[in-house]
Amino acid sequence: MKSLLKLVVVCALALPCWSGEVIFHDDFSREEADPEKEQVGNGWSTNSKSRAKGVKQVDLNDGALHITRADVADHGVSVVQEVAFKDALIELRFKLGEKDDLGINIADMEEETVHAGHICMARIRSWNVEITDLKSGRMRKDVRARNQANELTAEDKKLRKNTSRQFKNKLSIDEWHNLAVQISGETMTVSIDGKKVGSFTSAGIGHATKRRLRLAVAKEAWVDDVKITRFN
Repeated sequence: MKSLLKLVVVCALALPCWSGEVIFHDDFSREEADPEKEQVGNGWSTNSKSRAKGVKQVDLNDGALHITRADVADHGVSVVQEVAFKDALIELRFKLGEKDDLGINIADMEEETVHAGHICMARIRSWNVEITDLKSGRMRKDVRARNQANELTAEDKKLRKNTSRQFKNKLSIDEWHNLAVQISGETMTVSIDGKKVGSFTSAGIGHATKRRLRLAVAKEAWVDDVKITRFN
């Protein structure tokens, strides 16, 4: 039986030991057929065509994924994998520069109450980690519309604040780190290099069906060894 279908026991980093099913794994140990083109492979897609005029933003480089926002892009880079789960453990290796960041963005494109399917996200920076319930907060369509119109109410501002938490965490830059993002019910927990950085509980995180993983990059990031273990 293929490894993706095997049941495995996950004892990852600082997280509890659970039994789950590995539903996706990629170590990026391949090369593009045409180095001039964006050919990530293994089911990955990007927003380079729609947001960066087709300029290549994602490169397979030395067995890892190098993501760089193009100068012409009008949006951060989104590298997408269609994968469905409710509760899961997302693991990967990453490397950031001093002002770079990496978002582990979970979406459901069938959810009509939010903009662009946004459900929840963990954003990793060299100085902190932010965990956000996007479904209940700033990506809820009515809240987002009022924000764009500069018409946020006091209740909106309180909601946006209460659906996000930041945790101080100092990272060495331009070095590889191990990341684990655990989603269990309404709680998201982030651990880096075996240490729990933060945990946040909010209703939107418990959205029943997450259908998409986005690696969201505002400037530049390196990613490798992506593995997703589903628990239900």
